[in-house]
Amino acid sequence: MRPTLPRAALALAALAAALGGCALKDPPSTAELQKDALPHTAVPPAWKAGDAPAQPVAGRWLATFDDPALSALVAEALAYNADLQVAAARVEQAGGYLKVASGSLLPSVGVAGTWSGATGSGGGLNAIFLNASLELDVWGRLRYGEAAAQQQALAVQADYAYARQSLAATVAKSWFVAIEASLQLAIVRDMLHSAEALLQLAQDRQRVGIGNEQAVADAQANVASTRDALRQTELSREQALRALELLLGRYPAAEIGVAQTLSPLPPPVPVGLPSQLLERRPDVIAAERRVAAAFDRVGEARAAQLPRISLTAGLSGISSDVLVLQSRDNPAWGVGANLLAPLYQGGVLRAQVEIRSAEQKEAVAAYASTGQRAFGEVESALAAEFALRDRAQQLDTVVRDNERALQLAQVQYRIGSADARAVQQRQLALYSARTARLKVRTEQLAQRVNLHLALGGAFDDAPAIPVAAR
Repeated sequence: MRPTLPRAALALAALAAALGGCALKDPPSTAELQKDALPHTAVPPAWKAGDAPAQPVAGRWLATFDDPALSALVAEALAYNADLQVAAARVEQAGGYLKVASGSLLPSVGVAGTWSGATGSGGGLNAIFLNASLELDVWGRLRYGEAAAQQQALAVQADYAYARQSLAATVAKSWFVAIEASLQLAIVRDMLHSAEALLQLAQDRQRVGIGNEQAVADAQANVASTRDALRQTELSREQALRALELLLGRYPAAEIGVAQTLSPLPPPVPVGLPSQLLERRPDVIAAERRVAAAFDRVGEARAAQLPRISLTAGLSGISSDVLVLQSRDNPAWGVGANLLAPLYQGGVLRAQVEIRSAEQKEAVAAYASTGQRAFGEVESALAAEFALRDRAQQLDTVVRDNERALQLAQVQYRIGSADARAVQQRQLALYSARTARLKVRTEQLAQRVNLHLALGGAFDDAPAIPVAAR
């Protein structure tokens, strides 16, 4: 006598509960991963470069520059930058792969039907079949696959967060470079004005008989060289504007307006502790999630070597006005189970385990590389910030001294106690010092941005990257 449907369903549910309770192994913890991946990297209790305060890393670093125009440009880039849209699409793809992996843990249900006509007024053969199957994840193969997809999705989310931060940093630095190019253009124009004034003075001196043709020729060559430098500077400014416009998703027409002065350097930024860096930077978090995903793929490959057990159920109904069907229950249903055990596949399954294990080693090495790069970027940014601070103070003095020296040389030339070449040398020295001071101030702002990016500090109120739980 065939068992009734409720009894069979209860028996299958009990079997599924008994066979599906194999727990997954957890991937290595953050502390275990750091110990394994960075055995030769002794993390100090404080940063070695400079004397930065060891306080919690400040967020919303973009607001510290107090530049509404810069904030607006970053928002525009986040909305229209093509590279960031690529990263966003990858987040959507990873979410889709996670849904696919999760769907493998659910029953698969399908329906099929047939219909055939017949001559005359009678009907043909009509049938409908409803089938359902569920693989019992006895060894955790499907759950390992789902966990790997989840960890990969988290890694892609972290990549996207880092891409957003990197884009904001690049826009900020490009904004500063564009402003520097405009200010540099003003410096070269001043230099050309001074060179032309010196040429006019040399010509006047020659006309009244106290000058000579050599001084005029030197002054003319100086004007020509300065005009060439002006043209090069104009091109550099146009290229800087185009680079900024491309980041914003605009057409590179070199038409964007920039500020007239550089932003003042914000106050010193709290930099936290070195040990906290590996838990905060999105790219480090992404590398850690990829290690976890690789760990789960190893478990998936190992479980694939073991038998697969699936439960099946079916319901069918057939009717015909033409054929005489055997007398039976209609509709009919049935339940069963399938067992598929791999016996020999030429070593493919074992090779898959070896491949996944090698991928896990690669992920651990990539995590170590990312962590070491993160430490290096923070130390370099800190060292550069303190060195640039000292250089900025020294260059202020250099500019003042050269301004005074140029004034004295101009006076001596007017009264005839010095020639034009002395004035030209002092002019070149002054504008070289002004250019160096401008570059240092721009570099100070850029290194501050680099420091925020290296520390993993957020530039906005974006939510933190979630961590998958078993």
